[in-house]
Amino acid sequence: MDSKRLDGTATLPAEEQVLETEGATALQPDDAETITREQRRSRRKRDVRARTISVKRMTKRELEIGRLLYPETDYWKPRSRAECLDGPRPCPFVSCKHHLYIDVSPRTGAIKLNFPDLEVWEMGETCALDVADRGGTTLEDVGAIMNLTRERIRQVEVKALAKLEALRDMMALRDYVDEGPVGKRRLPQLSKSDLAEGATEDDEQDDDFEENDDFEMEQLDA
Repeated sequence: MDSKRLDGTATLPAEEQVLETEGATALQPDDAETITREQRRSRRKRDVRARTISVKRMTKRELEIGRLLYPETDYWKPRSRAECLDGPRPCPFVSCKHHLYIDVSPRTGAIKLNFPDLEVWEMGETCALDVADRGGTTLEDVGAIMNLTRERIRQVEVKALAKLEALRDMMALRDYVDEGPVGKRRLPQLSKSDLAEGATEDDEQDDDFEENDDFEMEQLDA
């Protein structure tokens, strides 16, 4: 009785129904099924993007207010890996260059907040050296730790390895690079001129990133 309608037309039980895959009655697949591999690689684990604070665009008054609110005091800080190895976690020393909470541009001094919606004590990982001591990890995990996409991490990795190859330091590190299904990856060969051009491109990308980030923040504020 359950398999028949009141108008007399018979229908199959739910467990025997087969989804149409062709024709006008074909059901549209879910959005999750239509996501390509490249789209998955370009996705972040978190919806909140990093935020960049441009020091160049801050007024002298704003800088002075910052110094008054957060004066630089002389207190103990670990100066070597041995001193911080058994230190508290999450690590409270945000000014350390290995801390994952912020990144500071050596050229412009711009401060990038990798997790602007979190406090330091809410982070799962705060020290890049802790992650490195555990050995190699996947691009997805590194992207989640740094709040970047998998594709961006891959680009940074390839570029860094290419620079090491150009500096003739790569041979000593080759033994630590795992071989993939098709063997070791072929890295681009960079000359000294390429390295100089790459540094210029990095500077331009930093400026573009800051401008795009400021534009997005203005859109959110609006």
